[in-house]
Amino acid sequence: MARPPRIERPGAWYHLTARGIERRRIFTDDRDYEHFCELLAQLGERFAVRLHGYVLMANHYHLLIETTQANLSQAMQWLNISYSVWFNRRHRRCGPLFQGRFKAIIFDPQPGALALSRYVHLNPVRIRSLGLHKAAQKSQGAGLGAKPDPQIIASLAVLRHFRWSSYPAYAKWKNPPPWLQIQEVLSYLGRGKGDAQHAYRSYVEEAIRQGLPASPWDQLIEQVALGSAEFIKRLRKSWRGDERESSGLKRLRGLPAWPDVVRVVETLRGDQWQNFRDRHGDWGRDLALYLGRTRCGLKLKDLGALAGGIDYVSVSSAVRRFSQRAMKDKSRRKLLARALAQLQKE
Repeated sequence: MARPPRIERPGAWYHLTARGIERRRIFTDDRDYEHFCELLAQLGERFAVRLHGYVLMANHYHLLIETTQANLSQAMQWLNISYSVWFNRRHRRCGPLFQGRFKAIIFDPQPGALALSRYVHLNPVRIRSLGLHKAAQKSQGAGLGAKPDPQIIASLAVLRHFRWSSYPAYAKWKNPPPWLQIQEVLSYLGRGKGDAQHAYRSYVEEAIRQGLPASPWDQLIEQVALGSAEFIKRLRKSWRGDERESSGLKRLRGLPAWPDVVRVVETLRGDQWQNFRDRHGDWGRDLALYLGRTRCGLKLKDLGALAGGIDYVSVSSAVRRFSQRAMKDKSRRKLLARALAQLQKE
């Protein structure tokens, strides 16, 4: 099976992550975290990359990086090797520190920067003891289910006091270091600097109060990209790389559009959309709204408008209802699988 391709281009935004081998710790104390941050500062100077966000967890890290040159692999190899050599020497160990090569997802910042920065910053609260780990999120379907059971106050405290993250700078609790760029992500909120920071804090923390939103990775295309059909089209045109890694890129497609979803559901339902769109609880209606939310990435309000003027509360309920029934009902899961397979062909 071909490896996911490395798509390297000037002006590209990436979500990057690397995990410790066998999920072991890569940070054991404050000095480890501090040294990695020192390397992040050098990364920008050496390779002219712009760091827009980060979080350092015990056994992995996440970065949001923008490259000004087509040198992502060079920059990340330097970062991981430099840290591995230093870590091994300090802790008197040998062998690889990281598990395989780093993972890179290229994304369109216009719709993706805010959502991915929030995803990165919420990592410290995605732990089992707070009830916001992956298994708990799956039980909420598309992220629109009832409020989770975790201790919300405790989760907010963890988020606000976690030291090894760019969130305190975004939330205006401390000044960002010179090597961290926060203004571009904040600019997508469309407000002045001070207001944007307050709005960003509300944007992130409301996700804890309401239950974590749908994972952005639900919309990941061929393991390498997040973005609209037009964004994917531009990537395919501009990419030049090893043929061994090209198979996945050749299959890249944009996110499905709402008309694609309607056509697929009409085929499965054996009826026209307008004949069942207003039937509360109809599985075809619920399936279409579920796909519009989780596969098209549409906001509740926008999805309701496209679906014929359904209010966002009803959209939320329909998405949650289909998700819950699909978890319990084998026939619903089969319908979903057929719908997803057909969407791939659209």
